[in-house]
Amino acid sequence: MGKTDPAKVAKLKPKKKCCRKSTRCLRCPVVVHRMSKIDCDSMSKKKATKELKKARAA
Repeated sequence: MGKTDPAKVAKLKPKKKCCRKSTRCLRCPVVVHRMSKIDCDSMSKKKATKELKKARAA
């Protein structure tokens, strides 16, 4: 997953096509959409990281 801030994932430009692997990449359209639905600004960093892991799990 690296050092990407979970709050910034919602603002990334998604890829054109989804990879559909068991762990989705950060720029996958599904992950970007799921993270945009969650309000990460009011969350703690630990909780936002958990939500990102949940969004990436396929």
